[in-house]
This record gives sequence, C-alpha cells and structure tokens, in this order.
Amino acid sequence: MTFQHPSFGLVSDDRVVIFDTTLRDGEQSPGFSMNIDEKLRVAHALAELGVDVIEAGFPVASTGDFESVQTIADNVRGSVICALARSGGKRDIEAAGEALKNAERSRIHNFISTSPLHMKYKLRMEPETVLEIIAKGNQQARHFTNDVEWSAEDGCRTEPDFLCRCVEMAIKNGATTINIPDTVGFSTPEEIQAIFAMLRERVPGADEVIFSTHNHNDLGLAVANTLASIEGGARQIECTINGIGERAGNAALEEIIMALRTRRDRYGKSNNIKTEKLLGLSRLLASITGFDVQPNKAIVGRNAFAHESGIHQDGVLKHAGTYEIMTPESVGWTSSSMVMGKHSGRAAFRDKLQSMGYKPLEEAAFNEAFQRFKDLADQKKIVFEDDIRALIDENERGHNQLQLVELEVQAGTTSPSKITLTLSDNGEIKKVSTQGNGPVDAVFKAINEAFPHQATLGLFSVANVTQGTDAQARTTVRLEENGRLVDGQGADVDTVVSAAKAYLHALNKLLVKRQRTAPEEIIS
Repeated sequence: MTFQHPSFGLVSDDRVVIFDTTLRDGEQSPGFSMNIDEKLRVAHALAELGVDVIEAGFPVASTGDFESVQTIADNVRGSVICALARSGGKRDIEAAGEALKNAERSRIHNFISTSPLHMKYKLRMEPETVLEIIAKGNQQARHFTNDVEWSAEDGCRTEPDFLCRCVEMAIKNGATTINIPDTVGFSTPEEIQAIFAMLRERVPGADEVIFSTHNHNDLGLAVANTLASIEGGARQIECTINGIGERAGNAALEEIIMALRTRRDRYGKSNNIKTEKLLGLSRLLASITGFDVQPNKAIVGRNAFAHESGIHQDGVLKHAGTYEIMTPESVGWTSSSMVMGKHSGRAAFRDKLQSMGYKPLEEAAFNEAFQRFKDLADQKKIVFEDDIRALIDENERGHNQLQLVELEVQAGTTSPSKITLTLSDNGEIKKVSTQGNGPVDAVFKAINEAFPHQATLGLFSVANVTQGTDAQARTTVRLEENGRLVDGQGADVDTVVSAAKAYLHALNKLLVKRQRTAPEEIIS
C-alpha cells in the first residue's frame, strides 16, 4: 500500500514520516526557552539529522514566535517547515501562512479539541459547531499550502463515533495528514493501536491520507504508545529530542528511531534519520535549554552503554552483543574520550570539532572558540571531548543581553565571602561589589544588584563535566517569575564562575519569555 502526499510524493507503506516538535511542543517544557538564534541552530541540526517535518512554532502566540517560524522558514532547507494554528482561529491560520510563505516546503497544522470533556469545559461548544470549525479551518489552511495537517486534541478520549465524523470532515475539507494525539498521556498501547485501526477501517478516504501519532509521557508510555500506533496503521510519528515537552514530556525521537532500527524484524519500517547524529543533537539541545539529560536516559544518557557489573563487563569484552543491542557508534558515541592538550594546534582543534560532528565554524567564531580552548588547556592537564562540547555549545549561544565580563572572589572560613562582579547589559558595563553566605550566594546577590529583577531561585545544582579534581563544573539554575520557569546552565573550571554563567543564562532566557503572551481565546 502506498500514499500520495503533496510534500513527499509517493510514500511506501514501509516508510515512517518523522515529525519533530522540539521547537513547538518541546519548548513548552517547564523551564525551557530558546531565542530565535538558538531555535535556528536546532532547526538546522534537525534538518541535517534527516527529520521530515519540523514544527517550528505557533506564530499567532507572540511576535517572537512568529519571527522564529518565519526565520526558520526563510533559512532551513531539506525539511518541511510546519506552523501550528487553531482550527477556529482565523488570525492563527493567517499568521501561520504569512510566517511560512518563504519556506521551501510548508505545512499548516491546525487543531481543535474533540473529547466531551474539552468541548464542554474548554471550548464551551456543541459537537456540531466543532465539526463546522474543522471544515472551515482546513479550507482556510489550503489557501496557503497544499500540505495541511489536522489534529483532534484529546483525540484518545474522544467518543469513537464522533472521532470518525471529525476525521471524515477534516479529510473532505483538505487535510492530508490526520493526527490523533494522546494529549494527556492517558492511553495504553492496546487502546491506541485499536483507535488507528478503527479509523482506517471506518472513515471514508482514510486510505488517501497519512495518519499521525503524538503521545505524551504522563504514564511513561509515550514511546510504547507510538510503536503501538505504527502497528495500528499510523505512518507519521510526532516526537521531540530528549523527549522534552509539557509536563512529563513527549515521545523521545531517539528512542523511537533506535527501536525501529533495532527491531526492524518486528516493525519493518524505514525512515531518513542519520542515527550517528543523535547524540550530538541531544547534547546541543541540553546545552541550549540548560537542562541535562539524566544519566540513565536510553540511547543518549551517559550510562546508556556503560557496564559496571563484572558479569556484564566480561560478556561485552568477549562479544559486545551479549549485553549491547546496538553499537554506541550507531548513535554518535565514540570510544575516544581523552583528546587534546595545551600544545594542540589550530588544525588539530578544527579536525577534532569535525570528528565530533560540529559544522565548520566561521573564522571569527572559530578563533574565539580556539582561544577559549587554549585558555581551558592552560587550566587543565587533560582536555576531554565533553570539555570541548561544553566549551563550544556555550560559545555558540550568541550574544545575549547580559554577559559576564569579570569576576573576583574572596572566600574562606574567617569572614563572609566577597564578590566584585562586572557584567555587560546590552553593552553597558556595570560593576558591583557585595558579600554573602558563601561565594555562590554572594555572586547571585551581585547579579541581582547589577540587574534588579523579581525572579526567585528554584533550583541550583552542580555536576562535573568530566572526571578529575580539575574538571569543569556544570551548574544548572532555575528561576521563576510570575509563573514563568527558565533553566540556565554554565560551565567553567571555577565553580563560582560556572554558577554566575548559569544564573545569567537563566536571566537571558527569562527576558525572552517576558515577551510572550497567550493568544486570544476563540469565541464560538
């Protein structure tokens, strides 16, 4: 069986379309936030990974979201660029169409709730009104693109008969992809497989569209539900890097891809993902969002291919397949961890970056990165790959409003810690001196004095980037202001400097989030 799709042409039944929503649903994770430059970096990386569809954002939500989608549509090639819109929001669909007008290939993804609970309490609409909105929304989206996706929000808790009517209405009015999301992570694999099988059997025109699955992880079943959806007939997977997303997150792209690859004997499905790039993109996202992947995370966690048990170690040494179902290299891990030192030159550094999967840097950016590497090599006897990743990822964050210029620390057991801090606020140099209960408390007070704000500290944690007493410290800071959560991250061989960088990173993200507003409510 094959599908004729406006963006992909003839799609064979063994092909699965990969739809990544890291930049839209993923960015709604509590504490996560990206500016336009960061989103563009991630979008380029997703296209290079081989993602078929990149959901770049929700243009009507704010000026910043519109500009992000527009920038990605203007600059990223190779993937379909998708924008989200509410089916009943005329301005939503117009904003999406406008933001996407320069895309190589574009998609408008419109949605409306269909479950009894959502229709009664969220929409305050009757079922017939919802059906009318589905028709109008898809018709309007077709004015801007021939690739239209429609989603039944809370589809897995929708009454089967009404869900069939909604899907039929969407197909009749121009939708080419139908998404049935498990919006609240409620379903089990058996239930969601049955939903897709039912729709494909009962709905007229079901053989003319691609069915899509989008699963949240509230019960820890997002990946399992996604794989079950494929067995039920879904041929598009909606997912995010590292499984980020609202609440407990979304189905993790890297886990789904490696499950399909490792268990091709069961699923028999192919995709265009270059799996060797998975680890690099996972770490890029962690650096940008300021939120580390947990060590035991499947595929990309640092313990994913680690073996401590003596029995396991013995087995792996004799044959890797005894305890490893995939090779570390297949997802981007390398066996070489110790790399360079202070005598390494520019050519060696450039080659190392390339071997680690980084794109060639522009000359000015390369010179800055190389100087930071040399400075780090002067402080550490051994520079590891993870040290270089931390250095490069922090170097590529761009020029934010608040930047650390200089920091002096005086600390000990006989008196309060004293800090002299110099930072740049949009080019304006500010210098303050203060003291606190320890150097970290003092540096945070100094930043607050230099840049007054009302955010409160919700999390402060420190981990080492690599091993050894001279290891870089990686600090994570979470700030909260009026319900907005942001995470910041910094790395340095000096823990206090690392903390200052993390705090400023979080503040810069908070400044981005302050510009966002909720879209106006749809009135029936």
